[in-house]
Amino acid sequence: MVQQASAAMTSAYEEGGITRQIVRILLPRDPSSGQLGQYFENDAALDTNDLLLVPPDETWQGGIMQLYRAAAPTCQEILRKFAKNEGGLPPRMVEDRSVDESGVDGVGLWMTQAPNAADDVSCFVQPTQETVDAIESISQQAGDRLVMMVNPQWRNVDDALDAASKDGGVFGNLASFLGGKGNSLKRLDNMGFQNVYVVEGYVCKGGNIRIIKTHNSDWGVFAENDSATAFINVGTSKTRPTYQEVDKMLDDKGISLKYARDIGLAPKI
Repeated sequence: MVQQASAAMTSAYEEGGITRQIVRILLPRDPSSGQLGQYFENDAALDTNDLLLVPPDETWQGGIMQLYRAAAPTCQEILRKFAKNEGGLPPRMVEDRSVDESGVDGVGLWMTQAPNAADDVSCFVQPTQETVDAIESISQQAGDRLVMMVNPQWRNVDDALDAASKDGGVFGNLASFLGGKGNSLKRLDNMGFQNVYVVEGYVCKGGNIRIIKTHNSDWGVFAENDSATAFINVGTSKTRPTYQEVDKMLDDKGISLKYARDIGLAPKI
């Protein structure tokens, strides 16, 4: 996934001229989740064979800070893959946690310092709506250099406040004040931020679903097979598919509820 994300970023930056990018990825986690607060040195020898790639959702028992401890090193690897490494020198990585004023919101800013300053990258990890001011400031300073966000903490789907906050006017402003993301998204749109690599996951009909998009593709929908060894394509959509649309894609492919497949009442996938 790191390779795919960095390749999509490079394509969007060099071919599409997209200098403000959004990346959403799954994160590595031990299946037992038994080391919630444990830190590892950067050069520690770790067995990663059993790590799972998991959506950043409520199943992470350690909350947003556990997510940050998984997202930050993943972000570093993506940035290393993206870097040009002129002269064989990898970029220097600098972390700035001052963007997380509370210290517990799981937000960070990672910056690469390349031999050529024009290749420097600023990456906001798990930004919140309160981070948009900092994103705007860095974007103004960066010019044509890449500024990106990894796993923003707002969802791609709207609740009632989100929908109302996009309408503007007095009620829209009130909805934004109460937490609707419409105003923040409008500011990010004005800065030119675009999705360049998105992988999201949830459960539908009892099975794992992954929806994937790059900057130059439609949304692809994939369902995990019953042996948990691969994902099969079940459909595509020009816009981000809703849960109901994904459910219909599964129906159209003849994929039934997982419990029915497990007990032999429906064919396996």
